[in-house]
Amino acid sequence: MLIVALGLGLLWHGVQIVWVAPTASQFRSDLPPVEPGSDAAFNRFWLDQYAWIGIVLSVAGVALVLLGVFA
Repeated sequence: MLIVALGLGLLWHGVQIVWVAPTASQFRSDLPPVEPGSDAAFNRFWLDQYAWIGIVLSVAGVALVLLGVFA
C-alpha cells in the first residue's frame, strides 16, 4: 500500500510539472534553432530540464503504482 501511495504522489507531481512544461524540445521538430549562449538557449535548456523532471516523475509514479497493485 505504501508503494502505491508513493507512486500516486510521484505521478501527481509529475503530471503537474508536465502540465506547465508539456514537452521537451527533443520531442519537437517545429522549434526554431537558437544561438548557443543566448537568453533563448538558456530558457530552452531550463524548460527542457523541467519537462524531463516531469516526465521521469510521471513514469516512475506509474511504475510504482503498477508494482504496488500487481506485486
